[in-house]
Amino acid sequence: MHDPLFWSLAVLAAVLVGMGKGGLPVVSMLAVPVMALSLNPVTATALLAPVYVVSDMFGLYSYRQAFDRRVVVIMAVGATIGVALGWLTAAWVPAWAVTLGVGVIGLSFALRLTFGRSDPKARAADAGRGVFWGIVTGFTSFVSHAGAPPFQIYVLPLRRTKAVYAGTNTVLFTYLNIIKLVPYWALGQFSLSNLKIAALLSVPAAVAVFAGVYLVKVLPDRLFFHLVTAALLLVSLKLIADGGYQAFLALIAV
Repeated sequence: MHDPLFWSLAVLAAVLVGMGKGGLPVVSMLAVPVMALSLNPVTATALLAPVYVVSDMFGLYSYRQAFDRRVVVIMAVGATIGVALGWLTAAWVPAWAVTLGVGVIGLSFALRLTFGRSDPKARAADAGRGVFWGIVTGFTSFVSHAGAPPFQIYVLPLRRTKAVYAGTNTVLFTYLNIIKLVPYWALGQFSLSNLKIAALLSVPAAVAVFAGVYLVKVLPDRLFFHLVTAALLLVSLKLIADGGYQAFLALIAV
């Protein structure tokens, strides 16, 4: 983990994490694949987990006055339940099934946003739907790091401003990433060497948060939400591909 290629990719991944935590859509989804060019994906995910948490702190500061408190509270209740379910069922639930399922749901929603009729009215942030999608967000984030699509499915129809959308995303996932640390640690996801590397990578990630915040401010609203929808579409396609491949490997291993 000390060669120039590793560090070049690691710093790039950290910058992508930071810009994503600054509210810029699309970019953070590239962080783990970039790291996976020099590490296996599981190690890459574990190494970046603390970087996400540190970046969350800076994102939280940046959006401390621009988030929907009701949405955060409702989804946080569900997300807590979802993480607990993920922890309890980690040994039994195949990650590929969760990955594939979230991909299919996210793809159908992204296609509906792209090709369906646009509803000019904002949907109310009702507790029932919010807790449900919060549970799905927490569970899928814990099991297969795929919490973004269910979050977007609930929040995008609320039609919040881009700053409030980005802030709500940042605050909720700050909470989610923090509560995931305990079960991740209990399941042996972290090592001392990884934590040392993550501490170094947190510096460029923190700087990149503010670059992401700036870009969110200057992007036109319409373009911003087109990027969010495109991110949902791309992430969902990747999840379907990953889940399908993992299911194939599981099938031939039987």
